[in-house]
Amino acid sequence: MRDTVRLWVLSATAGRRELARCVAVLDPAERARAAALGSPSLRDRFTVAHGALRLLVGRAVGVAPGDLTWTRGRHGKPTLTGPGAGPHTSLSYSGGLVAVAVSAGRAIGVDIQHPAPGRDPAALAARFFDPREARLVADAGDRAARQARFTRLWTRKEAAVKAAGARLWPHLALPVHRGDVVTVGSAGSYRLTDVATGGAFRVAVALAGEAPYAVEPAGAGPPPTAEPLTLTDVLCSDGSMLERSTAPRGHRC
Repeated sequence: MRDTVRLWVLSATAGRRELARCVAVLDPAERARAAALGSPSLRDRFTVAHGALRLLVGRAVGVAPGDLTWTRGRHGKPTLTGPGAGPHTSLSYSGGLVAVAVSAGRAIGVDIQHPAPGRDPAALAARFFDPREARLVADAGDRAARQARFTRLWTRKEAAVKAAGARLWPHLALPVHRGDVVTVGSAGSYRLTDVATGGAFRVAVALAGEAPYAVEPAGAGPPPTAEPLTLTDVLCSDGSMLERSTAPRGHRC
């Protein structure tokens, strides 16, 4: 039986009530990190991302979201420890979207990216990527095609590096274009999956090891496509522990 990755893509835009419910489950360090961000939109995106992660993982393991604990590794990779330890988690955000991924038994990395307007993707690829990948980007056609190819390669690299718990910059030259299994330094092999999306953004997932696995985007019908949900969709998807423990008395979704 193949392993399964659960994937949620959601909008970082939320109302005051939904944001307050996410703030209520953050730990003190997360609240401090959110407060230190320079703009309300960045603070809201951080709050939605980390609040939704706690909600979804807490629901999966039967632990109150505020009681979950992640410990950071050498290069900052968070590992779920303490109550609810077991699943592997990964978090990414870009623009106005957040991606949350959960794996039951294998280290995971997820990355979501929008094509960056105003940048020359061929020049960036020539500077950072493997020469063969730089040529792939340069030969893609018009600017939009070059941006799409660059963004796909970038998400694959970042997903693999996140799963390995390594630093991104030393691994931007990691070739990811020829196959779905890549080796990240001494960390070992990781299998990559490109996730179909309904927009210009790109999503990639990586799991430790070479074995195949399935990616199940939440809220999507066949074929599996990562379509953005709202925070309300996540908060109100069932009678979760977050709703029971943080919703105002008498609140209904």
